[in-house]
Amino acid sequence: MEAAAWIVALGVVVTLASLLSRRLPLPAPLVLTIVGLVASFVPGVPQVHLRPTVVLVGFLPPLLYAAALRTSLLDFRRNRRPIGLLSIGLVVVTTLVAGLVTWWLLPVSLPAAFALGAVVAPPDAVAATSIARRVGMPRRMVTILEGEGLVNDATALVALRTAVAAIGGSVSLWRIGGDFVLAAVVGVVVGLVVAFVTGKVRSHISDEITETSVSMITPFVSYLLAEAAHGSGVLAVVVTGLVLSHRSQLKQSASSRIFERMNWATIQFLLENAVFLLIGLQVRQIVTAAAHSDLPTSQIVLACVGVTAAVVVVRPLWVFPATYLPRLIPAVRAIDPMPPPSYPAAISWAGMRGVVTLAAAFVIPVGTPNREVLILVALVVVGATLLLQGATLPWVLCHLGLSGPDPAEDALQVASVNQRVATAGLARLEAVAAGERDDVVDRLRQRSAERAQALWERLGGTDETPSQAYVRLRLQMIDAERTELVRIRDLGVVPHEVLGQVLGAVDIEETVLDLREGVDAAGREEDLVAPRAHEGCAHMEATGPTPTPRTPAGCEECLAIGQDWVHLRLCLSCGHVGCCDSSIGKHATGHFDTVGHPVIRSFEPGEAWRWCYVDEVLG
Repeated sequence: MEAAAWIVALGVVVTLASLLSRRLPLPAPLVLTIVGLVASFVPGVPQVHLRPTVVLVGFLPPLLYAAALRTSLLDFRRNRRPIGLLSIGLVVVTTLVAGLVTWWLLPVSLPAAFALGAVVAPPDAVAATSIARRVGMPRRMVTILEGEGLVNDATALVALRTAVAAIGGSVSLWRIGGDFVLAAVVGVVVGLVVAFVTGKVRSHISDEITETSVSMITPFVSYLLAEAAHGSGVLAVVVTGLVLSHRSQLKQSASSRIFERMNWATIQFLLENAVFLLIGLQVRQIVTAAAHSDLPTSQIVLACVGVTAAVVVVRPLWVFPATYLPRLIPAVRAIDPMPPPSYPAAISWAGMRGVVTLAAAFVIPVGTPNREVLILVALVVVGATLLLQGATLPWVLCHLGLSGPDPAEDALQVASVNQRVATAGLARLEAVAAGERDDVVDRLRQRSAERAQALWERLGGTDETPSQAYVRLRLQMIDAERTELVRIRDLGVVPHEVLGQVLGAVDIEETVLDLREGVDAAGREEDLVAPRAHEGCAHMEATGPTPTPRTPAGCEECLAIGQDWVHLRLCLSCGHVGCCDSSIGKHATGHFDTVGHPVIRSFEPGEAWRWCYVDEVLG
């Protein structure tokens, strides 16, 4: 019972500390580590012995799998060069540099020093990306950091395994290279096989609970099979997660994807926060063990400072050349232009270490000279990078002028993509509508148009749009419906299963209502335009200078009949000002249908994006 009580207490502290971090300027990983640090010195709090197998088998596979499910395989491929340079090249260089610094400052063997170098080499992606998403970081940088975090543990653990083997005997350079290749190849193959088999198994499962259960055991199966075959379990889990995520739209039902996404988000929240709390809880015993070392305190402190400085300094020394040197090749630069220095600077500072570093430190064999000091050095590297880099990363991003994706640009892209998707759906409807009831077909057309229009309404202005009014009123109706359902339940005259079906349908409708507020483009320093001009649209290429609006006060037809509009569009051929499709008149589209002028642009303040009716593209 006592162990169960402490597990519950751990969950409560993790939840409360995470909530507290949202009100503080400190990231959650740092807050939880500090809470654990303080708690480790409180009388009565039990000592935590974080066994390597618990972290490397119990924590690491589900955390990596959850991150892989959230990562785009296409984005990973698109950024494979920077991800590879960070997760393989930087980890190897950090292992060598940190190992040499350790060997220079402490009386340990070279293999033991390189073992510590491998331990402190991989940054913790959870800490970096959680901060990046919270304070805002360009989307590609987040993708690179997530990709680095998915692969760098594999590189570090293979290096650690090689160094540990060298502690007990000699290891040739040929064997080191062979271990890396074998671990990578076996890990990838096992990951692909597990993804293929899991996909086949899922195709025969029709209920969400069973399919979620399969999802829960998948990362452990992938990890253990790869490790048993002397491959990288980390790489196997990552490959499995990336492939299954990429195929989920074809292999899973919508309800199954919702179940999986929510369950893995909960698991990830609990595990990734718990591990930082556990790091803090181990501080006392690690410090106490190091205090009994025969080495002088000054030498231990110097080693802690030296290794920490090495891992912090090596990262920018690697990141800046790795960013710019490949782009000296014209072919590379043509498809991936030179980024501003703020980009590699931010990547350089996002090098916080985490639980894998601390867990891997305990893999160093018992009996290794000064093992307790090596573990303390690893702990200091984790704590110092979390405190130094984690606490200051938001400030660094702010002063580098970096921010997250523009919500207005995202909303514009969402509306554009949804318009093309709606067109495909309507085309299929027209192909199969023969012989169907006219009222049903008309209803489907209307539902498709309403969905597309709701996303365009999120642009341009802060006034309540028809779709937002619909959401507000429908939520009030749902509240009344749910109250009535509760009243019927309390009467006890309807079976619980029947009420559950009705309540479930109401809950699903509430979750899919678009509750996001519109994004006001007015007041922007630059007009909102499409992030990238669409190439290949002859109609846009043929447009000349923006014509003078014929009725700058508003929609030409609405002004004539005294009708209201939602948003305005300007014809780039003749200067006609018409209202959008969410307006009653839909005069912009009507103008295209009448005269055939293909390209319009937004006539809302702060917006300059264009739309081609013929090709249905933004520009």
